[in-house]
Amino acid sequence: MTGKRALWTGVYPAATTQFADDFSIDLDATQKVQTALVDDGVDGLILLGTCGENNSLEPDEKRSVLTGAVEAVGGRVPLVAGVSELTTARAIQYAKDAEKIGVDALMLLPAMVYVPTVNELQAHFRAVAEATSLPIMLYNNPPAYRVSVDFETLEGLSDVKNIVAVKESAPDPRRFTDIINRFGDRYDVMAGLDDVALEGLALGASGWVSGLTSAFPAESVRLVQAFEEGKWEEARAIYRWFMPLLHLDAEHDLVQSIKLAEQIMGRGSERVRMPRLPLTGQRRADVIRWVEEAAATQPSKQAAKAA
Repeated sequence: MTGKRALWTGVYPAATTQFADDFSIDLDATQKVQTALVDDGVDGLILLGTCGENNSLEPDEKRSVLTGAVEAVGGRVPLVAGVSELTTARAIQYAKDAEKIGVDALMLLPAMVYVPTVNELQAHFRAVAEATSLPIMLYNNPPAYRVSVDFETLEGLSDVKNIVAVKESAPDPRRFTDIINRFGDRYDVMAGLDDVALEGLALGASGWVSGLTSAFPAESVRLVQAFEEGKWEEARAIYRWFMPLLHLDAEHDLVQSIKLAEQIMGRGSERVRMPRLPLTGQRRADVIRWVEEAAATQPSKQAAKAA
């Protein structure tokens, strides 16, 4: 890894997986999406997260996306592979394969579908961590996955040295303070919900895992930079401009909305795999209107004109 910043800092877009007309993976287009984001200054990439449609891909397809990303942008920024499997055994094998392929870190989810007890959740996370030497960020998203990575779970895993971070996607910003108060610097905490991103950074999050960065990377990068530079007025102005779109990340159709935004901005295709379907009707019209309004008032373009 030769990225300029430390792991878990800055902006990490949850990169999308691109599909051809027949819904096979378009690896070239997927690599172009990844390369364009890195060229635009993001600090890392999340591969095969929710926006990467992890659970809509076959096992060999997942490996091909990771291999393609390492080929396209490996060494430029940290590459973090989402681990989202039905069973612990499958998650272990995937983690081992991801490490062999050459990614830099893992984002580990609870096992899909099954809602575990605290002991089961700890056992799943621990087993995967023990199978790899890669640093791991746990993904807490109770609204989407019906499982809370609670304080008891984090306490029980505090001895697992390569579990080092938490992606916090609970909609309550108090979680940032509660985690830091309870665990100090034991875990890095990344903001994982777009419309709580600035609140998360202000409360101590080390970085931001973002969905809408895929459509508007320049503004996302500048938002974090302005915050880090103490330029609060600029950070708030960008955040307020961005907020109608950032709310999309908190909805169940976030993947369709983000990929549609990418398409409007000329950065990818809106194709999604079933069971997802493209947006239609009023919802589609609303998202198009919000993206077009944002595009017409982009702070990065306004700044360029002023210069």
